[in-house]
Amino acid sequence: MMPALTLRNVVVALLLLMLFLVPVYAAVIGNNFVLSLFTRIVILAMAATSLNLIMGYGGMVSFGHAAYLGIGGYVVGILAYEGILSGFLQWPLALLVSALIAFVIGLLSLRTRGVYFIMITLAFAQMIYYVGVSLNRYGADDGLTIYRRSQFGDLINLSNKTVFYYLCLVLLLASIYLVWRLVNSRFGMAIQGARSNDRRMHAIGFPTFRYRLTCFVIAGTICGLAGVLLANHTDFISPAVMHWTRSGDLIVMVVLGGMGSLFGPLIGTVAFLALEEWLSGITEYWQIIFGPLLLAIVLFARGGIDGLLAGIRRD
Repeated sequence: MMPALTLRNVVVALLLLMLFLVPVYAAVIGNNFVLSLFTRIVILAMAATSLNLIMGYGGMVSFGHAAYLGIGGYVVGILAYEGILSGFLQWPLALLVSALIAFVIGLLSLRTRGVYFIMITLAFAQMIYYVGVSLNRYGADDGLTIYRRSQFGDLINLSNKTVFYYLCLVLLLASIYLVWRLVNSRFGMAIQGARSNDRRMHAIGFPTFRYRLTCFVIAGTICGLAGVLLANHTDFISPAVMHWTRSGDLIVMVVLGGMGSLFGPLIGTVAFLALEEWLSGITEYWQIIFGPLLLAIVLFARGGIDGLLAGIRRD
């Protein structure tokens, strides 16, 4: 069955086409900054997509999700510092560590609800942040410079900015596809059911805690992968990546684009970072302008930008 030709679908298609053509545009105008900016957008869109999985579909508002960005990045940075440059070792280990830490955090925090869950995830994230600050061997608060990107032999060259961009874009689309498969599976139905009424789902025989914990670990692992890409992109990693304000930025991206929608986090990330770049060129106090814009979208566009586009169709 062909998808309906709606404004939302057209916008998503044009957005994806634009992302695929970014390296071409950057090469034509000879501006590498555009490619660097959109590489960052694609990476953070992956992190926002992982947050949307637990927040938009699972109702788990994590205020410490950016911690996994730092975890993935620090695994790569520390291994590179110690002379281990192979991406075949760095990347799987980063994903494993991210998954294990997400498992421990989820095991404790998912026994709570509402504001208590938010505060526990925030507390864990700040603990991890201060662990990063205490790593004197690896730069502590000043951060760690990564002099060589992950090495994959002759398979792929991450030092080539165009190749690296397309790798990030493919991994983003793979993450979105994974989320789509999950939320439309029996597992996803159980997660969404637990968000609506956890007691009822548990009463009819669904082990909701295990479902939610699995979802939490998957989201943490995807965000850890985004951290791996971010560290390779910036050639630098610092505790600031894990600060709670970064988690707040990810939440804003998801809410701005539309919680519980497949491409909402991507739309929100593009809008957030593009507006940040544009407004910061006008004034250093760009948040004063951005704040009311975000407030207007929350008040008048239920479901974020994605919901606004869907609403135009109904009108």
